[in-house]
Amino acid sequence: MSDAFTTRVLNVTTGSAEKVLDLTDDCQSFLREAAAGRDGLLNVFVPHATAGIAILETGAGSDNDLLAALHSLLPADDRWQHRHGSPGHGRDHVLPALVPPHATLPVVRGQLELGTWQSVCLVDTNRDNPDRQVRLSFLG
Repeated sequence: MSDAFTTRVLNVTTGSAEKVLDLTDDCQSFLREAAAGRDGLLNVFVPHATAGIAILETGAGSDNDLLAALHSLLPADDRWQHRHGSPGHGRDHVLPALVPPHATLPVVRGQLELGTWQSVCLVDTNRDNPDRQVRLSFLG
């Protein structure tokens, strides 16, 4: 494969609690090698049926606000038809409809083009699966 397309898989542990995990530094590190100063697109993809990728501000409470909003929209109770796993796990399978499992972002001169307060985040509400993979792909 040419250097126009490069991909890497990150192995991430999210733990046993709902989590918004900032992946921005991992994305920038990948781009330093893969983009090498070029323009292109970064695709971030999580190949799991119960996690998503979000672009949002972290550290000022927005990450916790997102989890609270998701908990309000998708309560962890017995209303879900998908019932295996921990109580309310069915909602985790609905999450990717609201927080998609991917994002495609512009890269300019090898740098991720995010707004001042934007971060690339893995959103994981599934307490049953603490081990995740995130695929980073650069298309130059």
